[in-house]
Amino acid sequence: MHGLINRAIQRFAEETLGPPVWREVLDEVAPGLDGFEAMLTYDDALTEAVLAALCARTGTPREMLLEDVGTFLVSHPTTEALRRLLRFGGEGYADFLLSLDDLPDRARLAVPDLDLPPIEVTEAGPGHYRLAVAGGWPGLVPVLLGLLRAMADDYGALALVSVEATDATGARLDVRVAEAAFSEGRRFELARRAGG
Repeated sequence: MHGLINRAIQRFAEETLGPPVWREVLDEVAPGLDGFEAMLTYDDALTEAVLAALCARTGTPREMLLEDVGTFLVSHPTTEALRRLLRFGGEGYADFLLSLDDLPDRARLAVPDLDLPPIEVTEAGPGHYRLAVAGGWPGLVPVLLGLLRAMADDYGALALVSVEATDATGARLDVRVAEAAFSEGRRFELARRAGG
């Protein structure tokens, strides 16, 4: 598992559950490990053990915890860089959705050894989109679900995002945008102001 994924889980746990809970989880599953480095690779079993320990401590089902991680990645102040990167996908939520086809390639430009699975986006009708995610880590789908819902809020769109189907080859997600300009959305400027 790429360290960026493990690091995202760590930041989520530290910020939402607190550093003491995160320390307890690490002591349980990997005594002696201080934390995850973003640019290293870790055994998938370690990631799954961390997730299982977090779920046990919080009483949260795995998919729900991972969806919360996806929401955190877009909405928490400490992850503003990722939010900015995603907002470059388009001016509105529909533009953002249609830009997801390019996300794995854009991610590889920033982190060459980060292997995100292909995402194919199709328009199924007005305001209706289908995303096909081909393979990849099974935890990616709930993370993506949380991220897509948080991005809808970020753009001010009213959208229903759900998992249509999952199997060994990947997953299909369904996004229905009921209203593109439902609320004001979060402020976003292409260029940051000096000092900001």
